[in-house]
Amino acid sequence: MNVKGIVLLVIWLSPVLHLTAADTEEGKKLFQARCASCHNVQKKLTGPALAGVDTRYPEEWIIRFVKSSQSMIKTGDAAALAIFNEYNQVVMPDHPDLIDDQVRSIIAFVKQEAAAAPKDDAPFPRPGHLMPDLMPLSIYNFPFMIAYVLLIVVIVLLLVFLVNIKSIEKKMHESNGEDV
Repeated sequence: MNVKGIVLLVIWLSPVLHLTAADTEEGKKLFQARCASCHNVQKKLTGPALAGVDTRYPEEWIIRFVKSSQSMIKTGDAAALAIFNEYNQVVMPDHPDLIDDQVRSIIAFVKQEAAAAPKDDAPFPRPGHLMPDLMPLSIYNFPFMIAYVLLIVVIVLLLVFLVNIKSIEKKMHESNGEDV
Protein backbone atom coordinates (compact mmCIF):
# COMPACT_ATOMS: atom_id res chain seq x y z
CA MET A 1 0.00 0.00 0.00
CA ASN A 2 1.37 3.40 -0.89
CA VAL A 3 1.27 6.55 1.22
CA LYS A 4 -1.78 7.87 -0.62
CA GLY A 5 -3.68 4.66 0.14
CA ILE A 6 -2.76 4.83 3.83
CA VAL A 7 -3.86 8.47 4.04
CA LEU A 8 -7.18 7.62 2.38
CA LEU A 9 -7.66 4.66 4.74
CA VAL A 10 -7.00 6.85 7.79
CA ILE A 11 -9.37 9.54 6.51
CA TRP A 12 -12.01 6.91 5.79
CA LEU A 13 -11.62 5.24 9.22
CA SER A 14 -11.40 8.44 11.31
CA PRO A 15 -15.20 8.90 11.62
CA VAL A 16 -15.52 5.24 12.61
CA LEU A 17 -12.76 5.59 15.20
CA HIS A 18 -14.31 8.81 16.45
CA LEU A 19 -17.72 7.16 16.84
CA THR A 20 -16.18 4.26 18.78
CA ALA A 21 -14.40 6.66 21.15
CA ALA A 22 -17.58 8.73 21.53
CA ASP A 23 -19.58 5.64 22.49
CA THR A 24 -18.24 5.60 26.03
CA GLU A 25 -18.58 9.37 26.39
CA GLU A 26 -22.20 9.24 25.24
CA GLY A 27 -22.67 6.18 27.43
CA LYS A 28 -21.30 8.05 30.44
CA LYS A 29 -23.68 10.97 29.88
CA LEU A 30 -26.65 8.65 29.41
CA PHE A 31 -25.66 6.55 32.43
CA GLN A 32 -25.39 9.62 34.66
CA ALA A 33 -28.66 11.06 33.39
CA ARG A 34 -30.78 7.90 33.37
CA CYS A 35 -29.15 5.10 35.35
CA ALA A 36 -26.98 6.49 38.16
CA SER A 37 -29.89 7.23 40.50
CA CYS A 38 -30.56 3.48 40.87
CA HIS A 39 -27.41 1.76 39.56
CA ASN A 40 -23.70 1.80 40.23
CA VAL A 41 -21.07 -0.07 38.28
CA GLN A 42 -19.58 -1.85 41.31
CA LYS A 43 -22.19 -1.61 44.09
CA LYS A 44 -25.78 -2.71 44.47
CA LEU A 45 -28.12 0.21 45.02
CA THR A 46 -31.85 0.22 44.29
CA GLY A 47 -30.93 -1.89 41.27
CA PRO A 48 -28.11 -4.35 40.65
CA ALA A 49 -24.45 -3.47 40.16
CA LEU A 50 -23.86 -3.34 36.43
CA ALA A 51 -20.25 -4.59 36.25
CA GLY A 52 -20.22 -7.71 34.10
CA VAL A 53 -23.79 -7.27 32.86
CA ASP A 54 -22.52 -7.85 29.32
CA THR A 55 -21.24 -11.29 30.34
CA ARG A 56 -24.38 -12.27 32.28
CA TYR A 57 -26.92 -11.42 29.58
CA PRO A 58 -26.89 -11.18 25.79
CA GLU A 59 -26.73 -7.65 24.38
CA GLU A 60 -30.13 -7.91 22.70
CA TRP A 61 -31.71 -9.02 25.99
CA ILE A 62 -30.17 -6.01 27.79
CA ILE A 63 -31.47 -3.65 25.10
CA ARG A 64 -35.00 -5.08 25.38
CA PHE A 65 -34.85 -4.95 29.20
CA VAL A 66 -33.69 -1.31 29.27
CA LYS A 67 -36.36 -0.27 26.80
CA SER A 68 -39.21 -2.10 28.56
CA SER A 69 -38.41 -4.23 31.60
CA GLN A 70 -42.06 -4.52 32.63
CA SER A 71 -43.15 -5.98 29.31
CA MET A 72 -40.44 -8.64 29.69
CA ILE A 73 -41.62 -9.39 33.21
CA LYS A 74 -45.23 -9.63 32.06
CA THR A 75 -44.26 -12.10 29.32
CA GLY A 76 -42.59 -14.27 31.95
CA ASP A 77 -38.91 -13.84 31.00
CA ALA A 78 -37.12 -15.83 33.71
CA ALA A 79 -34.08 -13.55 34.01
CA ALA A 80 -36.22 -10.39 34.12
CA LEU A 81 -38.47 -11.95 36.78
CA ALA A 82 -35.43 -12.99 38.84
CA ILE A 83 -34.04 -9.45 38.84
CA PHE A 84 -37.46 -7.97 39.60
CA ASN A 85 -37.99 -10.29 42.57
CA GLU A 86 -34.42 -9.97 43.87
CA TYR A 87 -34.76 -6.20 44.10
CA ASN A 88 -38.06 -6.18 46.02
CA GLN A 89 -40.17 -5.78 42.90
CA VAL A 90 -39.01 -2.20 42.41
CA VAL A 91 -40.09 -1.21 38.91
CA MET A 92 -37.31 -0.08 36.61
CA PRO A 93 -38.56 2.80 34.46
CA ASP A 94 -38.86 1.99 30.78
CA HIS A 95 -36.69 3.88 28.29
CA PRO A 96 -38.43 3.31 24.94
CA ASP A 97 -36.95 6.53 23.54
CA LEU A 98 -33.38 5.15 23.66
CA ILE A 99 -32.14 3.70 20.42
CA ASP A 100 -30.17 0.46 20.40
CA ASP A 101 -26.85 2.24 19.84
CA GLN A 102 -27.43 4.43 22.90
CA VAL A 103 -27.99 1.36 25.06
CA ARG A 104 -24.84 -0.17 23.54
CA SER A 105 -22.93 2.98 24.48
CA ILE A 106 -24.15 2.64 28.08
CA ILE A 107 -22.98 -0.99 28.07
CA ALA A 108 -19.60 0.13 26.67
CA PHE A 109 -19.29 2.74 29.41
CA VAL A 110 -20.17 0.21 32.12
CA LYS A 111 -17.65 -2.24 30.67
CA GLN A 112 -14.95 0.46 30.62
CA GLU A 113 -15.70 1.52 34.21
CA ALA A 114 -15.69 -2.07 35.43
CA ALA A 115 -12.32 -2.68 33.81
CA ALA A 116 -10.89 0.51 35.35
CA ALA A 117 -12.10 -0.31 38.87
CA PRO A 118 -9.40 -1.30 41.36
CA LYS A 119 -9.20 -4.97 42.17
CA ASP A 120 -9.85 -5.98 45.76
CA ASP A 121 -6.82 -8.20 46.18
CA ALA A 122 -5.30 -6.85 49.39
CA PRO A 123 -3.35 -9.44 51.39
CA PHE A 124 -5.29 -8.49 54.51
CA PRO A 125 -8.94 -7.69 55.20
CA ARG A 126 -9.97 -4.09 54.75
CA PRO A 127 -10.91 -2.24 57.95
CA GLY A 128 -14.53 -1.90 56.89
CA HIS A 129 -14.84 -5.66 56.68
CA LEU A 130 -13.63 -6.31 60.23
CA MET A 131 -16.11 -7.01 62.98
CA PRO A 132 -15.52 -5.00 66.16
CA ASP A 133 -14.86 -7.00 69.29
CA LEU A 134 -17.69 -5.59 71.36
CA MET A 135 -18.67 -7.14 74.64
CA PRO A 136 -22.24 -6.68 75.84
CA LEU A 137 -22.90 -5.75 79.45
CA SER A 138 -22.23 -8.84 81.47
CA ILE A 139 -20.52 -10.04 84.61
CA TYR A 140 -17.14 -9.86 82.82
CA ASN A 141 -17.25 -6.12 82.16
CA PHE A 142 -19.37 -5.09 85.17
CA PRO A 143 -16.36 -3.64 87.11
CA PHE A 144 -15.58 -1.42 84.13
CA MET A 145 -19.13 -0.13 84.09
CA ILE A 146 -19.01 0.65 87.85
CA ALA A 147 -15.72 2.53 87.40
CA TYR A 148 -17.17 4.42 84.45
CA VAL A 149 -20.26 5.51 86.41
CA LEU A 150 -18.13 6.54 89.41
CA LEU A 151 -15.90 8.61 87.12
CA ILE A 152 -18.95 10.41 85.71
CA VAL A 153 -20.25 11.13 89.25
CA VAL A 154 -16.85 12.55 90.30
CA ILE A 155 -16.72 14.77 87.21
CA VAL A 156 -20.25 16.07 87.83
CA LEU A 157 -19.43 16.83 91.50
CA LEU A 158 -16.24 18.60 90.47
CA LEU A 159 -18.13 20.71 87.93
CA VAL A 160 -20.78 21.64 90.51
CA PHE A 161 -18.03 22.62 92.97
CA LEU A 162 -16.22 24.74 90.35
CA VAL A 163 -19.43 26.52 89.37
CA ASN A 164 -20.20 27.36 93.01
CA ILE A 165 -16.64 28.21 94.15
CA LYS A 166 -17.29 31.99 94.17
CA SER A 167 -20.27 31.65 96.46
CA ILE A 168 -18.28 29.31 98.72
CA GLU A 169 -15.43 31.87 98.93
CA LYS A 170 -17.94 34.63 99.71
CA LYS A 171 -19.45 32.57 102.54
CA MET A 172 -15.98 31.81 103.94
CA HIS A 173 -15.06 35.52 103.96
CA GLU A 174 -18.37 36.43 105.66
CA SER A 175 -17.86 33.80 108.34
CA ASN A 176 -14.39 35.19 109.08
CA GLY A 177 -15.84 38.68 109.35
CA GLU A 178 -13.91 40.06 106.44
CA ASP A 179 -15.34 42.67 104.10
CA VAL A 180 -15.77 41.47 100.61
